[in-house]
Amino acid sequence: MTQANSDLFTIRRPSVRDRLALGKTLRQKIRRSSLAEFKPTTGRRLAIDILADQSKTRNPDLIPIRHARMRTSPFAFFRGSAALMAQDLSETPSPAIQVQLCGDMHVSNFGFFASSEHRLVFGINDFDETLPGNFDWDLKRLVASAVIASEALGQDAVYAESIVRAIVTSYRKNLDRFSRMHYFDLGRSYIDGDALLAPSIKIAASSRKHLEKLIRKARSNTSVGVLDKFTVLQGNERRIIDKPPLVMHADKTHHGHSVSDLLDHSLRAYRSSLLSDRLEILNRYRLVDCARQVVGIGSVGLACWVMLMEGVNAGDPLILQYKEVRKSVLAPYFKSARYKTQGARVERGQRLIQGAPDLFLGYGKNFTTDFYIRQLRNMKGGISVGEDGIGVKEFPDYARLFGWSLAQAHARTGDPAILAGYCGRTEQLDDAMVRFAFAYAEQNMADYEQFCKAIGSGQLVAATENF
Repeated sequence: MTQANSDLFTIRRPSVRDRLALGKTLRQKIRRSSLAEFKPTTGRRLAIDILADQSKTRNPDLIPIRHARMRTSPFAFFRGSAALMAQDLSETPSPAIQVQLCGDMHVSNFGFFASSEHRLVFGINDFDETLPGNFDWDLKRLVASAVIASEALGQDAVYAESIVRAIVTSYRKNLDRFSRMHYFDLGRSYIDGDALLAPSIKIAASSRKHLEKLIRKARSNTSVGVLDKFTVLQGNERRIIDKPPLVMHADKTHHGHSVSDLLDHSLRAYRSSLLSDRLEILNRYRLVDCARQVVGIGSVGLACWVMLMEGVNAGDPLILQYKEVRKSVLAPYFKSARYKTQGARVERGQRLIQGAPDLFLGYGKNFTTDFYIRQLRNMKGGISVGEDGIGVKEFPDYARLFGWSLAQAHARTGDPAILAGYCGRTEQLDDAMVRFAFAYAEQNMADYEQFCKAIGSGQLVAATENF
């Protein structure tokens, strides 16, 4: 151990009070009120140009599905345009308080998942764009999505503002609480089912009922629980059910490579990223079937494969998901440590933010792409706004949960006391986020309308069905 490394564990660390004070001094460089600022620059790239660039290296057969999904609403468009907002955020005032960013933060990027101890917890659940960066980028994207989602629910500006304030107030208050928590306790704290339904949370009866339903659904959403819905028995072996064009068997990738060769190479690379105890379990399974899958909005066009694994014992399935991953949309704006692969970036970010992620989370690199692998069905349950998801009555309660979850993620991966010192206990940050959120929602609508016109003119191609 070098002297420098030895000193790291012997030098006295700043106290909570000192770090809170440091956070407050950072307001002098970047005022909290300045975070409200948003004005498109003269040289701003158009959304359709950014989307066209992304499409050049994706599966061309799937791009029309991506465009069709983005066309369904301004909120769907927002979800698929993380690269566009990253460009816009790079031109706004931002305090240099770094955390591990989600990178694609929005109100539908929360849900339930099982920790490595098989504990059902609530939190952020998509990390393809994760990267270290300034904390306000996540917060700004989250509050902008809240306004856009509120409008999708048919609500007025007063309602939308209340949702934004619920998020930011919860974020600030929980950061203040986390700033005084022991580091070990913070690292092992989770928002589990008991915490969500505790009387102290004070949620409405409709929200409690909705949460209980989601928890029950997530607990049943395991490889065994969905086996009959996801697969069919052919002869003596299970096969994944085709649901064109979203789930389909294929012999070749769109690059022309053999799918069996690609996944064999990928699984070998993936194995080396697993801890020995995980590897020991994985080695007891064999690959019996695989199929291409189309998921999400922003990821459509990137390679995604579902792998059905089977243990020696009958009725012992393991469903893994392979996802291609590119550089984060944040990469042009934040200098970051080099990663072995982009999959390693996602794996590291997810571990830092979630604390105890999927047992089989790992990564690798094959002869075409960087990728990561995780369980497809691991007590997972996503959250959506509208339709059968969060309604007008439940949204305020969920907004507080979103702020709590984001604060936990940032406190784990940054300095919670510096963050709390900067954010403060008054509503100055809340006021700034309200103004920013409405300004960006207006810009998103303009971009969405331009996007729809490009589809109407044939400049962009969209599928005729909304898959």
